[in-house]
Amino acid sequence: MKLGSSMRRRRGASGGSSGKRGPKRKGGSRWPGLVPSGKGGQLLLLAVVALLAGSGGGYLYATQVVFPADEAEVADFRSVPDLRGMNLEEARTALNDMGLELGEVDSIRHPEASESRIVGQTPLPGQLGVPGGLVDMTISLGPERRPVPDVSRLIASRALTVLQTTGFEVQVDSTESDAPAGRVVETDPAAGEEVTLPSAVRMTVSLGPPLVELPDLVGMQEARARQILDSLGLEVGEVQAQFRFGFNQGEVLGQLPEAGTEVPRGSIVRLEVGGRGFTRDPQDGT
Repeated sequence: MKLGSSMRRRRGASGGSSGKRGPKRKGGSRWPGLVPSGKGGQLLLLAVVALLAGSGGGYLYATQVVFPADEAEVADFRSVPDLRGMNLEEARTALNDMGLELGEVDSIRHPEASESRIVGQTPLPGQLGVPGGLVDMTISLGPERRPVPDVSRLIASRALTVLQTTGFEVQVDSTESDAPAGRVVETDPAAGEEVTLPSAVRMTVSLGPPLVELPDLVGMQEARARQILDSLGLEVGEVQAQFRFGFNQGEVLGQLPEAGTEVPRGSIVRLEVGGRGFTRDPQDGT
């Protein structure tokens, strides 16, 4: 007996009927343990599907037919008009025409805009606002006005500081005057006059008294010499008389300062006049 045939006989004997596979079940569930197999399981599955479909349909019916939601309101935006340059009444009318309302009103000093005219607004022109929305604005109180300070007789540098710190633009001019050199003679506009800021003020500064060239008075009669000196703004000082044996009576024989000298107006000129050898009072012209 061969060894192979003997082993096959033993294997066949021990397998028996247990080696045969049973018949395959039909209609098995795809989700064993979750859905029962057979006809009852299919009915349960159909019931679940029908329940879900009914719930979804009922929800849609209730929300769309029975209790529909309010449609979202679409805001009717309005373009904000340009109110600059208007007064408050004109602005109020323009806003009402656009379905808007006047908001808070502020005020400032403005160097150019007239009083009560609008110089600013919020929202800005062209921006969008909702119906009934507020538009705030700023109106002008007009330009600031201020009196010109009195700087006459002040040193020019000090006067310049006073005018500039007060808010004025300063233009400096100069002229000859009886005031000491470097002192302010006048301003234009004059001190105390109220002007709009910013504004320019012309300040005139003294160059000192004008200089006068002394004419040659020698040989003139004293009375004529006095007339000439007075017309030049000069004063006659001491008059010294010189005796000349009867000649040159009342005639100017000398002068101090000498002819051709430049002196300020108001200066004193001393004369030497032919006479009887005495000194006359400067006020005595005889």
